[in-house]
Amino acid sequence: MAHIKAEDEIILFEREMKEFWTKLKSVYGTEQINQTLALRDSCKESIKALSEKWSKKLKEGDLMIDKIQEYRNEILQQSQRISENQEHLTEVKSNLNQEEEQKKDLTDSIQELKEELMKKKEVISSKNKATKERVERLCKSKVLFEERLGLEIRRIHNEQLQFIFRHIDHKDPDKPYVFTLSINEQGDYEVTSCTPPLDCIAEFQLKVRETNNFSAFVANIRKAFTALSYK
Repeated sequence: MAHIKAEDEIILFEREMKEFWTKLKSVYGTEQINQTLALRDSCKESIKALSEKWSKKLKEGDLMIDKIQEYRNEILQQSQRISENQEHLTEVKSNLNQEEEQKKDLTDSIQELKEELMKKKEVISSKNKATKERVERLCKSKVLFEERLGLEIRRIHNEQLQFIFRHIDHKDPDKPYVFTLSINEQGDYEVTSCTPPLDCIAEFQLKVRETNNFSAFVANIRKAFTALSYK
């Protein structure tokens, strides 16, 4: 029963639609209705075309936005790399500055060492010259000492002079009495050995350093050896 009622309603709706179009045609005419339909179809086509156009533009816009975002990301990455490179460059510059300072300090130290070495060389050269002059003076006195004091002078190792006295002991004239003399780093006379030993040798050494009277120094040692021979 319900099914029959639904079919009746459909039939009734179709009938009413036919009547509506019949009345519409009688009022506006077939041509005007066709124009309206054509205009509607044209509007639909225009709307469709416009929709497709804007849809395409929206897609292009989305692609452009994606591209812009991609560019932004790339620029951001480049900026980060530039920042890292700048930090590295700053570190390299700092290391170079430190190396330059160290190089300057090293150069200054080397120069100071060179100057100090030159001064030491000059001092050593001066001392060596003075020592050489003293040794030469002593050697020139050799003949005098040999003739007057019965003394023999020998140059031995390390620029030392050996003084050998004879004719001191009347019981044994050939018996040697010997002392060895050098000039130390301070440029002073220094007795390095004495045979037989003399208790007064330190006193004689101090006196010759004060007076620089070498002849008296040698004569005093001979006198001390002579006095020792009578004991």
